Amino acid sequence: MITIGAIIAAIGLELFLVPNAILDGGIIGLSIIAAELSGMKMSLFLILFNLPFLYIGYKKMGKKFTLHTLYGVIVLSGCTAYLHHFEPVTYDLFLATIIGAVILGTGVGLVIRTGGALDGTEIIAILISKNRPVSVGQFIMIVNVFIFILAALLVFTWETAMYSIITYYIAYKMIDIVVEGLEEYKSVTIISDKPEEIAPELNAKLGRGITYIKGQGVFSNEPKKLIYTIVTRIELYTLRSIVEELDPKAIIAIENIADISGSNFKKASAH
Repeated sequence: MITIGAIIAAIGLELFLVPNAILDGGIIGLSIIAAELSGMKMSLFLILFNLPFLYIGYKKMGKKFTLHTLYGVIVLSGCTAYLHHFEPVTYDLFLATIIGAVILGTGVGLVIRTGGALDGTEIIAILISKNRPVSVGQFIMIVNVFIFILAALLVFTWETAMYSIITYYIAYKMIDIVVEGLEEYKSVTIISDKPEEIAPELNAKLGRGITYIKGQGVFSNEPKKLIYTIVTRIELYTLRSIVEELDPKAIIAIENIADISGSNFKKASAH
């Protein structure tokens, strides 16, 4: 999957984005800038600029992750050098921006989901996303905005920078979809006077695990059973219908979940 992801990312770069002067971000973007300024090959800077981040990855995330990332960077570097000799699929800036971003984001997301990275900024993003409420794609987008401004000042034009920002808005959305999954999960807490009626019905209709949480009313001082469960966005309508039918006065609190693993949900992240 790391090999496939790196090849897909290289296709997005060399057959859509780079030939149309649409800048990539992160270490790849810096490599493109350095190649333009020095006249040397981008593939060389890809490896050179990633070395400090590989060291950080080794210290913080272990040998396995570092080897996966190093392998991914080498495959990406080799594929970009090979595909550089091919004609781009399109010279239409709009198509190159949209399609290139989707392809690139998919490739990067596959590598991250499998347990590696293609860019040093992704390593930092993964570390930050573990401890902060910021997704991998969001952090990469923030870093890339500064890189695009730098590119506009040193090498390319402001038009290129603006196209690049659009590209990476789409790309980071694709990264999040691939890494976190297309389906959205919701955690639901139900406060009702009829928990024994609602919980079995939810379990029968949705097939999801139901948990009782012990609570106590502040004003009544009486013990209460709170119902807690996790459902998909599609299942949310059914849940609301069941609860409202059995207890119209029930309180339903819903929260978004960025990721989930275990039971009958998707597998845990490779990181």
